[in-house]
Amino acid sequence: MEYCLTTYNLAKSYGRKPVLRNVNMHVERGAIYGFVGKNGSGKTTLIRCVTGLQRPTSGSYELFGVSDSDGASARVRKRIAAIVETPSVYPSLSAKDNMLMQCEILGIADTRRVADILDYVGLSYTDTKKVAKYSLGMRQRLGIALALVGGPDLIILDEPVNGLDPQGIVEIRELILRLNREKNMTVVISSHILGELSKLATHYGFIDAGSIVKEISAKELADKCRKSIYVEVDDIKAFSCAMQSRGIEHRIASDRSAEIYGEITVTELVALLSGYGCSLRTVREQDEDLERYFLDLIGGERS
Repeated sequence: MEYCLTTYNLAKSYGRKPVLRNVNMHVERGAIYGFVGKNGSGKTTLIRCVTGLQRPTSGSYELFGVSDSDGASARVRKRIAAIVETPSVYPSLSAKDNMLMQCEILGIADTRRVADILDYVGLSYTDTKKVAKYSLGMRQRLGIALALVGGPDLIILDEPVNGLDPQGIVEIRELILRLNREKNMTVVISSHILGELSKLATHYGFIDAGSIVKEISAKELADKCRKSIYVEVDDIKAFSCAMQSRGIEHRIASDRSAEIYGEITVTELVALLSGYGCSLRTVREQDEDLERYFLDLIGGERS
């Protein structure tokens, strides 16, 4: 397995306050890695550490197999690009002039790719329009264009759809998918907007209170996020006995509720439960989703 980014017991503290606690993260090459966590869970701090914007307090990390303590790490770091929090742009300049400025900062003399990159992110039409007049979605696309100037193999995006309108969200989503599929670019997306991540990610890392609590592939997650039937009954022990008698997989949620994973119709369920002296109060079908899976991991509740 080839990894673009691996962290080893990475920790970061500000004074006596720990923000990252022994984080072990594994980003496979070619993946879209959804980095999931609540605001304040340590997502941005981790990104700042692995992009060299901050030094970890302890632990280490590797980029494309090269340790951060290796002398070659500075060269390897050129293979990654990141937008941390908000894109850094010059509002008084046009998109093209921002791109040319980025080329100058990176020491790239050949600027012929600038027009192609702007076209790729859907900003070729902006011409001389100043960035100050851009929508938030256009600024995000420009930020990604600036990140692409150096030809990275890994791009890290911190909350890329935060604050965008529905059209802007769709545009960023489609751009990320194109970068991954057409350019074979590995993408790490830090976000707390789980519904959007579920449309993009091939892998997930869940962080809570500065620690990675789970890493899982989208396929594995799909297997876990199965359809189920939620029921409320008047006798949970009798319910459990009835389920066991038929070998139906289920999970007791409380002293009055449960989830059924086996195939059974409502009519069959009512008949089965009545044979055990149990009455059905509530029944509904439900899908386990990314938000619920995450909240189950951290022991939280839906807002």
